[in-house]
Amino acid sequence: MEMLRPPSFLLFLVVAAASRRFVPPAVADDGGWSKGTATFYGNGDASGTMGGACGYGNLYWSGYGTDTTALSSPLFDDGASCGQCYVVTCDDGASQWCLKGKSVTVTATNLCPPNSDGGWCDPPRRHFDMAQPAWLQIAQYKGGIVPVLYQRTPCVKQGGVRFTMTGSSYFVLVLITNVAGSGSVKAVWVKGSNTDRMPMSRNWGANWQTLSSLVGQALTFGVTSTDGKTVVVPGVVPAWWKFGQSFTSSVQFSN
Repeated sequence: MEMLRPPSFLLFLVVAAASRRFVPPAVADDGGWSKGTATFYGNGDASGTMGGACGYGNLYWSGYGTDTTALSSPLFDDGASCGQCYVVTCDDGASQWCLKGKSVTVTATNLCPPNSDGGWCDPPRRHFDMAQPAWLQIAQYKGGIVPVLYQRTPCVKQGGVRFTMTGSSYFVLVLITNVAGSGSVKAVWVKGSNTDRMPMSRNWGANWQTLSSLVGQALTFGVTSTDGKTVVVPGVVPAWWKFGQSFTSSVQFSN
């Protein structure tokens, strides 16, 4: 059977896209680019990076995959940076271990804790401890640590914002994931079908809490991202919700 071939102009576009290389800035700290350093942790399939200080748990299931990173505390900002996306490129003018012209977009899912002994994650260092699959897109394995250039970039997500219900009958803890745009959350409020609207507070990472019992109520959330945009999700969690269940909204932040 004769195989169909794509038009020649499509082949040209594919070749052109494949040959296009990322060009890092000539000077760091200019035009939104900043200097930092990067290492890697975990193994080749990133299974060793599951969990983490943002509370996302299984990164495959929660949609963050293997292009993730832990941040040093100046970047992590006590969890306020959870979910943010960064373009990172190895500074090939400063290290022989860089893959020249390569970049990777990573999502912040963990904290690289300081050890107060001159470690790479000690303040005021701006450091990315990346999942190994992400690291290998910009540097050689044997490099160990490399200088990088980085900047924030909008997060692109499929589907809506996701709410995972945990806690107990005395308080509700909500993990908020799959946030597009800034990727990170600044403030949250919740309104039950039988209660007034009330603010939630960050418990840890991307987990937000209220000390009110909301069991048996349908829940509406208002989520404000760190770039000041707000989405309101009416009744996203139905009255029959149980602890451990996740619910995905039909709305999402714009880039």
